[in-house]
Order: sequence, then structure tokens, then C-alpha cells
Amino acid sequence: MSNPVTISCAPCCWGVDDVSNPHLPAWEHVLDEAAEAGFGGLELGPYGYMPLDPDVVGKALAKRGLSIVAGTIFDDLVSPENRENLLRQTDEICALITALPKPRSHVGQRFEAPYLTVMDFGHDERDFAAGHADRAPRLDDAAWAGMIGNIHAIADLAREKHGVRATIHSHAGGYIEFEDEIAQLTDDISPETAGLCLDTGHLAYAGMDAVATLRRYRDRLDYIHFKDIDPGVFDQVMGEEIRFFDACAKGVMCPIGRGSIDYAAIRALLTESDYGGYITIEQERDPRNAQGILDDLAASRTFLRETGF
Repeated sequence: MSNPVTISCAPCCWGVDDVSNPHLPAWEHVLDEAAEAGFGGLELGPYGYMPLDPDVVGKALAKRGLSIVAGTIFDDLVSPENRENLLRQTDEICALITALPKPRSHVGQRFEAPYLTVMDFGHDERDFAAGHADRAPRLDDAAWAGMIGNIHAIADLAREKHGVRATIHSHAGGYIEFEDEIAQLTDDISPETAGLCLDTGHLAYAGMDAVATLRRYRDRLDYIHFKDIDPGVFDQVMGEEIRFFDACAKGVMCPIGRGSIDYAAIRALLTESDYGGYITIEQERDPRNAQGILDDLAASRTFLRETGF
């Protein structure tokens, strides 16, 4: 890499995606293992997982030598009636992450961390069609415009009140998933309003070439997530009617370097693009299957280091 990057992780590596799941590990346990695995930073995780008290979280991070590189909005971005909830989450998350010790800056980093990563999710009709562009229902023009309005409101509040850069993340099982939807999003959301957080695993799950898509949108790319996909499990789940996180529970996401994504080509592209900043490793799983997470994270980190990250 021509510019420095910091590899961070996220609570979803421990199966933390739905805060109502009774099997989630304690947030302090996630911090303990993130530090043990050698990470200097991680994401906040879904709203409601870690406390919103900056003193409590700040002391826990400092004790372990960690920082928070991004907060997350992971919710229904489509429904007009959800805007008040979305803006409350935005305000509370941004207030917390900006009160914590600031992550360090890097040469080549377009916007300073922490970021606010914004993802649409929570629609059964899309969740069961995750990865299937041919049969996934699409928003009509009015519903799409409503979602874009919600994203604008989130990004504007994050920027104007808290100085936080919003990065939009396409997500399997949400209404921003496929190639045409990312293209429309970038037409409708200006670079001044928000950037992109592209996720290699979600791009591949949605049928896109991760390298080609990163290349196409590299001028909008403020932040990146790395995953890898087990091709055998992927072929299996593509033949089922299955929710995205149920596919993850079956092991569709694997340690980086053991799957189908070409990380040598991604490293070459990011070097050519002078990317600098944060890259977050994710490997979604069932939280009841977290016993191998440290080995998986070690494997991912070793592979990335050997690949030049």
C-alpha cells in the first residue's frame, strides 16, 4: 500500500447484529478479544449494543488501547415514519463517538474518523431475496425518493451538528444491495453529502465483482469493509430461500484469504488509488458459534499482512 491503513474489526465478527438476540456476548468481552487479537480499533456495533455513556465506553476502550472508528445506523431507511427514530439514533451515536478519543488520521484519508456507516435493513421481502437481483422486489420511484430523503437527513445531521462523515453501505437483504441500486444511489446522493463504505463480501454476495466495483466508485470511497465468501457454502445458500444472516450462520463468510475474493487485486487497486485510512474486517456468524473467532481473525490478519496490507 502506498498510504498507511489501519485494520480494525467489528462486533459482527462475534455475531453481534441483532441486539435482541439473547445469545450475544457482553460488549466488554468483545473489547477484550478485539484487543487480544491485536486490533487498535473497532466499530461501535448496532445501536443499543454498547452503552451510550462516553465515560463508561471511553474508560473501557482506554484500558484496552482501542478506539471506535465508526458508528452504525442499521435500520429501515425506507419508511417515512421511521425518520424520527433514525435521526434520534444518528444524534445519540454521533454524540457518543465524537466524545470518545479520536482515532488517528492517515495520509490519504479523505475524511477523519470516526464515521457513521449507514445501512438499510429490516425488510423480509428483500431479506429472503438477498443475493438474487433477478427476483428481489424493488422500490418504486416514490419509495426510493423517500429513502434518499431519509439518508440526506441522517447525513446532514451527522455532518452539521457533529462533524461526522456519513458513509453509505450497500447491504445484502436491504434495498441498497445490487449494482443498479448503488449506481442510482450515487446519482442521488452528492459527494458533499455522503461517501461510500463498500464491503467486498456484500458486493460479491450481490453478484458483483468486488475489484471492478471498488474501481468504479473509488472516487466516492471513504471507508472499506473486508469480508470473504466460502464458494461452496455460497453455492448452497443461493439454492435456498434463506435470510442473509441465516446464510452467515451456515458459514458463508469465511476468514479472508480462504474464499473467492481476489485480495491481491484489491491491494493493487487501493495502492493505485492512494487509499489511506481504515479497513474493517467483518465475518458475520451466529453468536453461538463464536468460539473460533480469535483463530479466524488471526488468519485474516495474517493473510492481509502477507498480501501487503
